Amino acid sequence: MTSYQDAPLHKFGAYSTVGIGGPGDIVMVAGQLGNDADGAFSPDGVEQVKAAYDNIGVALEAVGLGFADVIGFRTYVVGRETIPEFVAGRDARFGELYPSGVYPPNTLLIVSGLVAEDARVEIEALAVRPAR
Repeated sequence: MTSYQDAPLHKFGAYSTVGIGGPGDIVMVAGQLGNDADGAFSPDGVEQVKAAYDNIGVALEAVGLGFADVIGFRTYVVGRETIPEFVAGRDARFGELYPSGVYPPNTLLIVSGLVAEDARVEIEALAVRPAR
């Protein structure tokens, strides 16, 4: 397996942003928070969700993939009250990312907190790298 580090997104611990194997293998994008490149979080949960998808896009692009290669998401939201923010942010991004209306599966988990106190959402992605 090869791991990739992406300094602008890699501010919250000792881990690789993306881990991949050979062609046709699964690509795992570590949970991405809704922060900007400087590590700052918007106080708006919808904006954090949109930023988390943007950060996933940066990680995928770094290994030559895109959202069309994603086969699933796992999402963590802080508190049940943040679910509407997650849905609104996801709907805003998915309209752009998946114009066909066919979306990858997503598992949604409600947690009491994330690694950064201001974080309201963390999203990880699984993708498949096409065989070449």
